[in-house]
Amino acid sequence: MVDVHRLRVLRSVIGERSIGGAAAALGYTPSAVSQHITALQRETGLTLVERDGRGIVPTEAGVILATESEAVFEQLARVDGLISELRDGRLGQLRINYFASAGAVWIPPIVATISREFPGLRMDLRLIELLDPAAPSPDVEIYVEADERRATDAPGFVGRPLTDDPYLAVVPQDSEWADRESVTLHELSRVPWVDNDVARGPCRKALLNACTAVGFSPDFSVETQDYPTAIRFVAAGIGLTVVPELALADLPDGVVAVPIVDPTPSRAIRVRVRRSAVDLPPVRRVLELLDTTVAQQKSSPAGRGNATCGR
Repeated sequence: MVDVHRLRVLRSVIGERSIGGAAAALGYTPSAVSQHITALQRETGLTLVERDGRGIVPTEAGVILATESEAVFEQLARVDGLISELRDGRLGQLRINYFASAGAVWIPPIVATISREFPGLRMDLRLIELLDPAAPSPDVEIYVEADERRATDAPGFVGRPLTDDPYLAVVPQDSEWADRESVTLHELSRVPWVDNDVARGPCRKALLNACTAVGFSPDFSVETQDYPTAIRFVAAGIGLTVVPELALADLPDGVVAVPIVDPTPSRAIRVRVRRSAVDLPPVRRVLELLDTTVAQQKSSPAGRGNATCGR
């Protein structure tokens, strides 16, 4: 295999048309340059330069080799640039996994900002509910903790709490609770519920645990796949549904979201980052934008977004 460094020396010798000129350009001694040329001729089995008085002239083989190697050095320059940009977080790929209601509300503006600030960065966005078990590990994952009392992170990841997302009751506009500032969880046991999480994931578990704590199990009269569908059933006058605050943007006419108290069910949302990606600039920026978005949400408790609940 030809030594790329010696090819570079050859190109310099031919360009300078002297050993001494190449040595000065490369910061080597003339002896070192001569040794590299001799070694390259031995590697290739070719005579690449010949002496001409006190200087040198390239042979035809030397000229061809130097000319054809230009593409090699252009490619190496591109690779060097790529490495630099990857180190600075300006190119490459960023994988983000998220649950659906976060994807409907938080992810789009964050991705738009990252795309502007890191041109060339390819975003690989995956919905946790539909995630293939063989999918590659994410750099960032936003998820609902299955049990906040035993919050742990997968090997190779570091994580932290992001926010608690309280549940609200979505009831028909003519409900007895529609004009109330709040309703107790036990009061909701008197009417049929519309189920909204057939996946039986951590969101549903958090809600059912709260119901069990006050002594009842919801009477699910209708089973749906997601929050928006369940809310549409409520708008049609079929029971009530209970959803996280993050899923409450764009409520249709005919329904009202009422805070639940005594107790207030909530789900714990966390973020974890692949340990080897913690210091990447786009990852740091995603976390910064995520924290800002969550803080803005807390200060402006209007409707949030709608989607299925995720793990």
